[in-house]
Amino acid sequence: MTSVLVTGASSGIGAAFARRLAQHGHDLILVARRRDRLEALAAEMEGRQAAAVEVLVADLAREEEVARVEARLAAQPDLRVLVNAAGFVTAGRFSELPVKRHREMVQVHVEAPVRLTRAALPGLLAHRGAVVNVASIGAFLPTAGNATYAGTKAFLVTWTRALHLELRGTGVRVQALCPGFTRTGIYDTPDLRALALNAKIPVFLWSSPDAVVEASLRALARDQVVCIPDWPARLLVLAGRAGLLPLLSAFVERATLVGR
Repeated sequence: MTSVLVTGASSGIGAAFARRLAQHGHDLILVARRRDRLEALAAEMEGRQAAAVEVLVADLAREEEVARVEARLAAQPDLRVLVNAAGFVTAGRFSELPVKRHREMVQVHVEAPVRLTRAALPGLLAHRGAVVNVASIGAFLPTAGNATYAGTKAFLVTWTRALHLELRGTGVRVQALCPGFTRTGIYDTPDLRALALNAKIPVFLWSSPDAVVEASLRALARDQVVCIPDWPARLLVLAGRAGLLPLLSAFVERATLVGR
């Protein structure tokens, strides 16, 4: 058996990757903050598939816990896939949020993927493996209320593109996955629940984690470096490139900042 490590595996896109990769016959190392959710997912998959599942509880906003996951990756000789899916969203303007939250976001979205990918790379090079970095269409559509989020996701896209160039000829594939609005637990915080995004964002713009993961894996098989997984997300990115970013930003601002 070969192994996969997925961060942010307790819900949403991370959990969907874990389920799908278990179906492909991989053993799993699941990383997230919430032990109860990880253990429930592990029990579910061990009951359905023959895969072995290891739970590794870690908060990637904390330096010492990133180091623990690094060490675990370095000790996994049969690693085939690393999925950097951990992430979170904040509600509020840059100037309104404590600097601690911005630093945590940079740590989770930027430093953790860089460090974990570096730790995993020797094994991935030996086995022609793959890295999926879960970014966002926010990388292409910076809007009010999402400054640090958009900046960190833009880093992931550019960094992944550069890694692809460095790794040409090695057999290692890398991908920046850039979903749009996806029904995940990322919005399930008191601040974000109060915004009622489900009611404000049109239904046709939403996608499911399973659909996002299926599109990602198909793109990965084609060695597609940047994957925007569904047509509503692609249309939003195209609209931004066509000069409609101010309108899109105003729409997002009304949905996320009005009344705050």
